[in-house]
Amino acid sequence: MSTMKEFKDFAVKGNVVDMAVGIVIGVAFGNIITVFVSGVIMPPIGVLLGGADFSNLAIIVKEAVGEKPAVLISYGLFIQTLIDFTIIAFVIFMVVEGINKLKGAEDRGGEEKMPEEPIAPSPEAVLLTEIRDLLKSK
Repeated sequence: MSTMKEFKDFAVKGNVVDMAVGIVIGVAFGNIITVFVSGVIMPPIGVLLGGADFSNLAIIVKEAVGEKPAVLISYGLFIQTLIDFTIIAFVIFMVVEGINKLKGAEDRGGEEKMPEEPIAPSPEAVLLTEIRDLLKSK
């Protein structure tokens, strides 16, 4: 099989196309959440913390000298990224929960499922079990 044919078979498989669509939608959804967090969620949190803007929080390691910029440890960006991640993870959790409810999935906090009745063994399995037991008894 030629390399081009193998590549074509790989590229047009349903799983690859589905994954590509999922990645594109995920990136777009990530951008929506990032704007939501930075534009809607963080301003009230900043006001509650006395007007602090997390993205500007940093420790100066070395002052700027002439054309050389200052060396900073930007811990505010790290805090902002952690908050973004937490909110994105929560939103994705809520979306998945909503989809599961729409599909009719059972609520995780509800009653536990009763164990299913065991499937009766096939006649061959019963015969093999009897032969095994006879061999063990001798």
